[in-house]
Amino acid sequence: MSETTLVVGPAGLWDAEALGDVAAATFPLACPPGTAPEDIETFLAAMLSAERFGEYLGDPDRIVLRAAEDGELVGYAMLHVGTPEDPAIAEAVELHPAVELSKLYVLPGRHGSGVAAALMRAALEHAAAAGGAGVWLGVNQHNARAQRFYARSGFERCGTKTFRVGAELHDDFIMRLRF
Repeated sequence: MSETTLVVGPAGLWDAEALGDVAAATFPLACPPGTAPEDIETFLAAMLSAERFGEYLGDPDRIVLRAAEDGELVGYAMLHVGTPEDPAIAEAVELHPAVELSKLYVLPGRHGSGVAAALMRAALEHAAAAGGAGVWLGVNQHNARAQRFYARSGFERCGTKTFRVGAELHDDFIMRLRF
């Protein structure tokens, strides 16, 4: 059996379609049980399509990272540099300047393989290089596995927020890591 080579680095416009494919395979796993499939599909079409990734990749306030094993995209992370638009989130986060880790997803077959940890390291390095005082994120309150991963990565809970998936509102914890 040969070893695979993991490479994590900035994504390019040529990755938009593959990023959309990985998002379609991974986002439903982060949703709470019982989330309506039509709401997940609505969210994917509106926020995680190849076209949207093309927009994200052209946004100077976003950093999209890709993780590839032997050339195949197996995960991604997205950072958003800037103060949260919601004043209640900004108050809870207390980071100036703030960097949001808005997405970090790995294909299910790669969970536990070190891909998420490599993406997290790269995301934190990029956030620091962008001048962030730290990083914040939202994670669904029912997603215990992700919460454990973020806690192991140094994040702590600092508040709550809601997150819309289609017509449904979900409760998220806000977590932050100060540099």
